[in-house]
Amino acid sequence: MPLGRVVIYARDVEETARFYERHFGFTAIRSPGDRIVELVASDGGANILLHQAAKGQRSGQSAVKLVFDVELFCRQRAEAGLDFGLIHKADGYLFANAKDPCQNPISVSSRAFRKSGR
Repeated sequence: MPLGRVVIYARDVEETARFYERHFGFTAIRSPGDRIVELVASDGGANILLHQAAKGQRSGQSAVKLVFDVELFCRQRAEAGLDFGLIHKADGYLFANAKDPCQNPISVSSRAFRKSGR
């Protein structure tokens, strides 16, 4: 199953977007009213989603979440022993969270993102 995108929680989303555009060739895509900035990879690799960090999050603290695009993944994984817990409803999409064996956060989301720089 391919990795769809990586979420980075950033203190300053705009500064972080400029950094990845300048140094790594990503293109920032902003949708009106959306708090997430999508950084589209120029080489077809995984995109980065920049999300505002929580006030209590310390600088330098690991703040990356892997996101996989799989419908019904929560139910299927529950049958295999991985519990994603509650399915949350957000602005027009569903998501659920779990952790990998190293306690890294994993998210399953029905939110669709562009696969090109459109």
